[in-house]
Amino acid sequence: MYAIVDNGNKQYKAEVGSVIRFEKLSANVGDKVEFDVVMISDENGIKVADEAKGYKAVGEVLEQGKDKKIIVFKYKAKKNERKKQGHRQPFTTVKITEIVAK
Repeated sequence: MYAIVDNGNKQYKAEVGSVIRFEKLSANVGDKVEFDVVMISDENGIKVADEAKGYKAVGEVLEQGKDKKIIVFKYKAKKNERKKQGHRQPFTTVKITEIVAK
């Protein structure tokens, strides 16, 4: 059994016991979080749209962290114009504990 969960503007495949890196969530380590289900696949087949809205995925926050640094370098040729920036994208690691009907 697996579900496609929605978080912000991204969708993730979630199974019970899977560990997923979401974009930063406002939750502390150890908190329970719930996600809306867009699609669910189980032994009865695939359910989407209104049928899938009756389900939710529940997970536990394992970690809050930052990704590796990426370098953003902008320049304009022959103009002596250069700009170097670094960016570390924050993330939240969540372990899916159950997928249940609401």
